[in-house]
Amino acid sequence: MITEIGHYALILGLLLSALQAIFGLIAINPKKLTTSAYAEGLSLAAAMSVFIAFGALLWAFARSDFSVLNVVMNSHSDKPLFYKLSGAWGNHEGSMLLWCLIMVSFGAFVTVRGQDLPDRLKHLVLGVQGFLSFLFLAFTFFTSNPLTRVLPPAFQGNSLNPALQDPALAVHPPMLYIGYVGFSIVFSFAVASLIEGRIDKKWASLVRPWVLMSWLFLTLGIGLGAFWAYYQLGWGGWWAWDPVENASLMPWLSATALLHSVLVMQKRGSLKGWTLLLALITFVFSMLGAFLVRSGILTSVHAFATDPSRGIVLLAIIMVTALLAFLLYGLRGHLMSEGESFDPVSRESALVINNLFISASLSVVAIGTLYPVFMEAFFKQAVAVGPPYFNLIFGPILLLAMAFLPISLFLAWKKGNLTYGISQVIIALGIALVLGFGLASFYAPGTLGFQPSLALGLAMGAYVILGSLKWLWERIKGEDWLHRLIHIEPSAKAMVLAHIGLGLLVIGAVSDHHGRQIATKPMMVGDSLTLGPATLSFKALDRIEASNFDAQRAQFVITKAGNQICQTQAQRRFFQHSSEIIGKVGLCFMPFSDYYVIMGDPIILSDEQPRFQVRFLYNPMIRLIFLGIFFMVSAGLIAGLGARLRPKPTP
Repeated sequence: MITEIGHYALILGLLLSALQAIFGLIAINPKKLTTSAYAEGLSLAAAMSVFIAFGALLWAFARSDFSVLNVVMNSHSDKPLFYKLSGAWGNHEGSMLLWCLIMVSFGAFVTVRGQDLPDRLKHLVLGVQGFLSFLFLAFTFFTSNPLTRVLPPAFQGNSLNPALQDPALAVHPPMLYIGYVGFSIVFSFAVASLIEGRIDKKWASLVRPWVLMSWLFLTLGIGLGAFWAYYQLGWGGWWAWDPVENASLMPWLSATALLHSVLVMQKRGSLKGWTLLLALITFVFSMLGAFLVRSGILTSVHAFATDPSRGIVLLAIIMVTALLAFLLYGLRGHLMSEGESFDPVSRESALVINNLFISASLSVVAIGTLYPVFMEAFFKQAVAVGPPYFNLIFGPILLLAMAFLPISLFLAWKKGNLTYGISQVIIALGIALVLGFGLASFYAPGTLGFQPSLALGLAMGAYVILGSLKWLWERIKGEDWLHRLIHIEPSAKAMVLAHIGLGLLVIGAVSDHHGRQIATKPMMVGDSLTLGPATLSFKALDRIEASNFDAQRAQFVITKAGNQICQTQAQRRFFQHSSEIIGKVGLCFMPFSDYYVIMGDPIILSDEQPRFQVRFLYNPMIRLIFLGIFFMVSAGLIAGLGARLRPKPTP
């Protein structure tokens, strides 16, 4: 009965979203604002309806209702409750319903929290958001309904993909979707302003919190996914330029450019057309990510390999939405005034240059990700674009952007002094170069040798950190520096934290990429494996049982110079219900680096106990990657809380 209620609620949400779109877009006629106001109540009703539908899906998973096809395909009665619930969005159908829930919730949030919005703009935003919600709810209901019944009911379910039964990956999709779908409301604001033919500082003040919140959740979602890939999949790394990873990176890059652009517009009233274009592009890339994951054209550990016909429908939605938006931009973009002018050497120009670097990076990732898809779809040619391409082109662009970033902080708004900016960071650059080449030389005595690219990457990371701290010190220096630091505006704190996070991430990434060491050997209990100054000893092997898997567990001890520095364990988990074997890596957490142990397949020889193919890795400075992401997320929180998510717009 609850499933039927959810089903009807999904249909109701679909119809209410259509009405929300119709009534909201009536505000195109300024004389119809009284009628268009119905869109506000409709947005609340649509959100409540989809919430009931998603609640019914959660109830079906919690109760192991095997009369629901989605539960049969993605759950099992022996699974822990936490993974039963996460199974609701750990598949194509359920994740699309979650996507729709977040989308209609953003529309309702505009209604509830949008008191500062002019009525016409508010109703137009709700109309566009209703149109988007209708499209995705229609796609979900007609092609990917997660509440479809199966008769007769199954006796037992097939269980969730074992690789997805992990706490980080249970939280990762909702965080990522809030980021993806959050840009739908920014998209709606951009389209609404194009319809009105007006955009100003007030608009930027109203939109910036939505951009910031979406960027924050997208960053958090990507970070959780990277950490999951590191400790769960046994890759030994955190990023592999997988197409689905790139699908999340592309909107993040575009959103980062948008975040900088909307800041310029809020402060100076400039870059209006560029800000609108980025708002449109960011959500288009978010939808493109959804298509790549669900189209069936990609093979990835975290792609939903579904019926390609559904991918075609989703692609049609993306094309219709993008074409209408860009057509409107082409027809109405010229109505936006240029805003305040600024000197070629100024903070505004610096942010434009920063956006150009980000756009170039975005182009590199987009071409490398979509080119193989294009060749396969139109020419039936299998083309592989791997890490060498991305590292060769993306890396230098990032380093150039980082070289310019600290200088830009010291440029004044409207008209700056480039000589002054360079003079302020020259000492920071010198210290960073010494640190970078010194740390790179630390790796040289081993088998790796001195690597100039490692030295340069380390130096640029340190330079961004030191340059940002220098800028902060110039703002607070004096006898009461501590008081000034505490009371400095949140946006300044957030900017410094975000840039420090970027520097830490780059230092960690280049250190791990260039300095990672690997040793492999078939091992049995009592064997040892040496990697540099460290020795891995295989101490014990036993079996453990959990509610949904059995595991072989290997106990390892890591020593240096005869002194034990760590105990860890690696596992090979066998999930009975899906007959799959998933590895669980052993991690030795150091302050900044990790020793990493992977227990491979057994090698059984006659008259001997089994041996296992063991990989022993040293990942230097890899903790700085996740620390950097933590700093970025913290920066987003500080900026958002400082603005209280509802900044008072300036006239």
